[in-house]
Amino acid sequence: MRNMSDDHTRVQEFFTARAADWDRRFPDDGPAYAAAVADLGLREGDRVLDAGCGTGRALTPLRAAVGPSGVVLGVDLTPAMLQAAVRAGRDRDGQLLLADVAGLPLRSESLDAVFGAGLIAHLPHPAEDLRHLTRVVRPGGVLALFHPIGRAALAARQGRQITPDDLRAEHNLRPLLAGSGWRMTSYVDEDDRFLAVAVREG
Repeated sequence: MRNMSDDHTRVQEFFTARAADWDRRFPDDGPAYAAAVADLGLREGDRVLDAGCGTGRALTPLRAAVGPSGVVLGVDLTPAMLQAAVRAGRDRDGQLLLADVAGLPLRSESLDAVFGAGLIAHLPHPAEDLRHLTRVVRPGGVLALFHPIGRAALAARQGRQITPDDLRAEHNLRPLLAGSGWRMTSYVDEDDRFLAVAVREG
């Protein structure tokens, strides 16, 4: 039986400590977010979720992609991150919800796409949590797992080595997604970008 409160507390403590200066620490990530959103192929009127939205840096390009008739939702587990998003004015581009990806208050198959920046590393139960995202996306909908720098650059920044069990390695991520109802359609891991895109199976 998973202990939700312990999982939540660890993630919340990590991000609460970093929320206030998150955007100042990574001031140049905006274009990378915009480029990743552009690769999703969103259309006017689409409904999209930013899962683990943090300070909401993806909300503005997501809103631009789906237009005024679209729906943009930003979900995060950490109140301090959502408060930082509001302070930055990003709540104008999307509705913010305090929730866990494993318990989204959304109807089944109600979304066209999910964008997750830095999400996969913070999912306590990745296969199970990805299945919860499968539930809320229509068949043929898209999941994008993004990071503004690649695995090697991130490891170097954090002073660690990449290990073979890294979930974001293609040989691990592809079967993880497949077992959760997603078919990976593209995978990019370069110094200045990580982006894996998958389609929700029917």
